[in-house]
Order: sequence, then structure tokens, then C-alpha cells
Amino acid sequence: MSPLPETRYPSVPELVAGARALAAHRPGLCALDRVGLSRAGRPLHLLSVGHARRAVLVVAGAHANEPAGGSALLALARRVRDERELRADTSWHFLLCADPDGASLHVTPAPRTLLDYHLGFFRPAGAEQPEWSPSVLPPGRLPPETRALTGVIDALRPYLQVTLHGTELGGSWVQLTRDVPGLAEPFCKSAAELRIPIETGACDAAGWPVSGPGVRVMPAPGAALAYPSMPDDARHSTWYHAHRHGGLTAVVEIPMWASDLVDDPAPHPAPEAELRRLAARLLRDARAVEAVLADALPRLRGADGPLLRAARWGLGVVPGLAADWTDGPPADTSRAYVGSVDAFGRRLPLRAAAMLLRVLRAADDRAAPALARLVATWSVAFADRFRARWVPLEHQVEHQSRTVLETARHARDVAG
Repeated sequence: MSPLPETRYPSVPELVAGARALAAHRPGLCALDRVGLSRAGRPLHLLSVGHARRAVLVVAGAHANEPAGGSALLALARRVRDERELRADTSWHFLLCADPDGASLHVTPAPRTLLDYHLGFFRPAGAEQPEWSPSVLPPGRLPPETRALTGVIDALRPYLQVTLHGTELGGSWVQLTRDVPGLAEPFCKSAAELRIPIETGACDAAGWPVSGPGVRVMPAPGAALAYPSMPDDARHSTWYHAHRHGGLTAVVEIPMWASDLVDDPAPHPAPEAELRRLAARLLRDARAVEAVLADALPRLRGADGPLLRAARWGLGVVPGLAADWTDGPPADTSRAYVGSVDAFGRRLPLRAAAMLLRVLRAADDRAAPALARLVATWSVAFADRFRARWVPLEHQVEHQSRTVLETARHARDVAG
């Protein structure tokens, strides 16, 4: 796996400082406002460029472990500030980080290997994720970050919301709450120019309608889901909140490390047998982490911080997911899809193990060394299996930025 050169992702305070400097350069055009507070009292900031009623909202930092979005957001904001035609009849609004508490716990701003990335890994449990919480919690229990985000959407009524996401290893793809015809062509062109593979069979979008290579449209309410066991449903997330105002949402995914194995549309020779093997491995790996947790838990004296909650939540979805992969015919039979399932099956127990390892190390628990060896072994195997190569940060930023601008252009005729 190729290492990361001299590059680092900005922290939330650095994002805020950059946004403040950007706004100060054109105070009549730009404004930086506080639109809410996190559960821990950290401010949520919205940078606005332009004054037109027609609006685009760009959200970064919804998942703490996907840091490229902050860099892309600032690059987009500078471009919109400096290019008059981009804001001729549209105002642009940038939520700098939807989950500043989570961002404070993911502590790998400059990972040089996949192991480095996991040693500082954090991704909250589903109910604590601002975009996903409405799909698993009743309205009265939503976290303040979610209420701030939906409040911004209600105030701006954007014709397009774009949320910047990513993955540690794989390819790029786009998820849409409503089809945007014409988007796939410039999206694929950008990815090809920057040597970023297109994830044509992303298991996150298994069974969803295809708009074009790497572009999927979320199924309508009431449609059957490929993975019915999963506790979160995109159709109940904040992504659909823009529909209340005639808008739509695009989720732009970008990898930190690329794998050319995720864009192979050729049929897999034995998809059902391979999915059974991957499901068995997922269950086996999860049981290995659960055994460490069961052994250490009495010594942790009831610790229930966000790292431990997230690790246990991830382990909890494994049995149902393994059953989803093997009960009935595959949602897709391409090599790309089976490869995506392979990656997801490695990702879940590895992330749980990595977060549990941080808990054990903080407690100086005797189980930490053995778990550390497991995290290292799985990280290396993940990178080797997918022939991981680093995507330069400037390419991550450029591809996300181009995709946002193309989506905004093509979505103008789609939004109601």
C-alpha cells in the first residue's frame, strides 16, 4: 500500500479559522454564523456566500472518520467566492462540520498507512450520527446536531443539499435521493482524469436503481431493501429533509486509498458461494472481537464512553448483515459488488476492534497487546487484498468539488 506523502486533513478549529479568513476577505458577500451547539457544547458553523434566494447547502463532517470533506468544502467556498458566475442566481452555504464532537475523537489527520488510520479511528453508533439518527430515534430524542442541520435546511430551503462523505479504501460513487440525469458523465470523466476508480457495485447501495456508472438513486419509500436487518434506513435520514422544500440530496463518496478492484462490472463466477464465505468470515472476525470485549468488560468497570458504544453497536449489526448476504439471491452478481461486500465485511470488525483497542489502551488493560496485533494484521490484510494506493488529497478535494458543481448544475432542472 502506498503511504501518504506530506499531507494532513484540517481539524475543525482549522476549518473554522479558514472559513473566518475567507469571509473576512469579502465581508459584504460572505458571512460565518453559529447555527447550533453539539452535545458537548461545541459550536456548529455555517459559512454563507452570496445572497440569492435559490440555495445550495454543502455539509461536511457528518462522519468523523471521513475527513476529506472539510478540505473540499473550503476549496468550494473559495471558488464560489471568487467566481461570480457560480453565484449569479444562487447562494451557497457550507456547514463546516456536522459532528464536531465526533471529529474531536477521530485522531488521524495524517494517516500514512491503513493501520495509522485505524489506530485513531472513531465513528459513532448510529443513533449518535447527525444524519442517520432520525432513522433510528423518535423526533423527541434527536441530538442537537441533527436539529441544527434540519433547522438550516428549513431556513435555506435548498434546491440541492450535498453531503461530503468518504471511505478509507475503495472507489468513488454518488447516492441521490432523486435522479439527476446527466450527472454520471462528468462524474466519471473527473474520476478518470484523477485516477480514482468508480465503485460500480457499492454494497451501501445494493439493489438501488442505477442512474449511470457509480451513480445510484435511493429507492422509494415502501420499496424492499437488500439488507433489511440494517437498523438505519437512508429514506428516514436528514438526506430526505430537503424534499420537504422541493429539493434533493446528493451524497458524494471519495476514497482515501483507491482500489481498482471495485470497478469491475464483469460477472463473478460464483457470487453465492463467495458471499457465504464472506458472511462466515464476518461472523468469525466479529466473534474474535466480542471475545476480547467479554474478557475485558468486567475490568472496565462499566465504562460506556462513545468509543465503546460505537464498537458494540458495530458488532451488533453483524449477525443480521451476514444473514442478509446469504438469505436469498445476491443483490448484484458483479465482481465489483462482491468486492464491495468483501471490503465491508473486513471494515466492520476492524473498526470495532480499533475502537475497543483505544478503550483498552486508555485503561492499560492486559488485553490490549493481543488486540493491537489483530488490528495490525487485519489492516495490512485489507490493504494487501485490495492493492490499496493512496489518492493524493488534492485529487480527493478536486473530485468532490467538481462533482458538487456538476450536481448543482444538473439538478437545477430536477428540483421542484
